[in-house]
Amino acid sequence: MIHPRFIPLVGKQLWRHGTRSSLTVLGVAAAMFLFVAVQTLQQGVAKATSAAAGDTTLVVYRENRFCPATSRLPEHYEERIGKIAGVASVVPLKIVVSNCRASLDVVTFRGVSPENADGVAKQWTLVEGSLDEWKRRSDAALVGERLAERRKMKVGQSFDSSGITVTIAGIIRSTAAQDQNVAYVHLDFIQRASRTGLGIVTQFNVRVDDPAKLEATAKAIDAEFRTDSEPTTTRPEKAFVAQAGSDIVEVVGFTRYLGWGCLAAVLALVANAIVLSVQDRIKEHAILQTLGFRGGLIARLIVVESVLLGLAGGLLGTIGAAALIHWGGFSMSAEGLSVNVDLSPRVLVIGLTISALVGVIAGLVPALRAGRRGIADCFRAV
Repeated sequence: MIHPRFIPLVGKQLWRHGTRSSLTVLGVAAAMFLFVAVQTLQQGVAKATSAAAGDTTLVVYRENRFCPATSRLPEHYEERIGKIAGVASVVPLKIVVSNCRASLDVVTFRGVSPENADGVAKQWTLVEGSLDEWKRRSDAALVGERLAERRKMKVGQSFDSSGITVTIAGIIRSTAAQDQNVAYVHLDFIQRASRTGLGIVTQFNVRVDDPAKLEATAKAIDAEFRTDSEPTTTRPEKAFVAQAGSDIVEVVGFTRYLGWGCLAAVLALVANAIVLSVQDRIKEHAILQTLGFRGGLIARLIVVESVLLGLAGGLLGTIGAAALIHWGGFSMSAEGLSVNVDLSPRVLVIGLTISALVGVIAGLVPALRAGRRGIADCFRAV
């Protein structure tokens, strides 16, 4: 765009108007902070609810029930589900949550029998503690890494939620979003502690042997229990998360408008700063033209100045958002299901790219006006 030897000149112009430049950068940073946060939320929802070709997990729930507290299915359904064609494995789960509505800090207990734990643990990495200790002690819990970080939990520590007291036997890391924010406990323990009684579970997680059979297997499961006293509704796991977390999906959908508002604010802030800067330097532009600076070069210098303001604010805002998201360990939960707020490098690149593009757009009009203004016109305008 311009030769690197002109960059110091642009820097001096920004430095000479330090207060204006600083306020513009801070304003852009605040707007880009919000924009990156919104993009991260949208990415988390998309990751948790978008179906993939290799998905093999179904969730069997009580028909016409939504909150885990209201879904009650007989545990003996496990045997009948296991006999249906296409089913590779069945895991009955009892789920107890501290809050069924959308929240940033929910403790979710998942009760699983020790016999099924080895199958569930295939996607875990044990960060601390012992799986054997969890199997040995009936009131032990394996806590997801994100929940442990948020609540400052340690192995050997006891904690209480929803009237249930457990001792942490281990901290797990998992590729599954739902495992990062839960405490796995013994199935019979959580059944007694929640006073729902033995033999009652909240849902069954079913793994099929072929992703192509996902929908057909779901229909077969529901048909099996259609005439029973506790009929079922079976959906792919991500479709289940999207339906159960509809409150979160709607809230995050609304934030798209906030994101566009942030971009508009960035454009207005940078454009205002550049327009004022150009107005203050009309005489200087005339002097530059007498020194041999062509109108096109002056215009490019102004655009570069605008881009630097946008990039400086964008960098500050994205770094702030990245730090908060990384250290905050936030998750949005609803109905016992979680949507993780994780910042990816892609979002950071998008934020900085948009900051630069907005800087170019904001600087174009004042740059063109300054580039077309003749020397005589510059002195008349002073």
